[in-house]
Amino acid sequence: QVQLVESGGGLVQPGGSLRLSCAASGFTFSLSTMSWDRQAPGKGLEWVSDINRSGGTTRYADSVKGRFTISRDNAENTLYLQMNSLKPEDTAVYYCRDPWGRRGQGTQVTVSS
Repeated sequence: QVQLVESGGGLVQPGGSLRLSCAASGFTFSLSTMSWDRQAPGKGLEWVSDINRSGGTTRYADSVKGRFTISRDNAENTLYLQMNSLKPEDTAVYYCRDPWGRRGQGTQVTVSS
C-alpha cells in the first residue's frame, strides 16, 4: 500500500535550518510530481512547494521562495525540503503529498527562540 513517511522536523531557532525527508513507497515515485504542504496551528493546509518527476522543475509559495529548496532522489524514493533562514511563521506540521492527494503523518517544525 502507499506509504509516505515524513521526518526531520524539530525545534530550531529563528534563522536556523532543517532538512525534511519523505520516504515514499507503494507507487511509482519516479513518475510522480510531489509536493510539500504545511499546516500552522489553527490554520488550514498551505501548499509550500512541488517538484516534477525529474526534479528539473520546481515551484514555491511566495512565503518560502529563496529560503526553501525542494529536491528528490528517485533512486531512493525520497523527497526532501531544505529549509533555511527559518522564521517563527514557518512553524507548522509539514506533509509530503503525492499526485493523488495522499499525505503522510507529517513532521512538526517549530521555530522559536
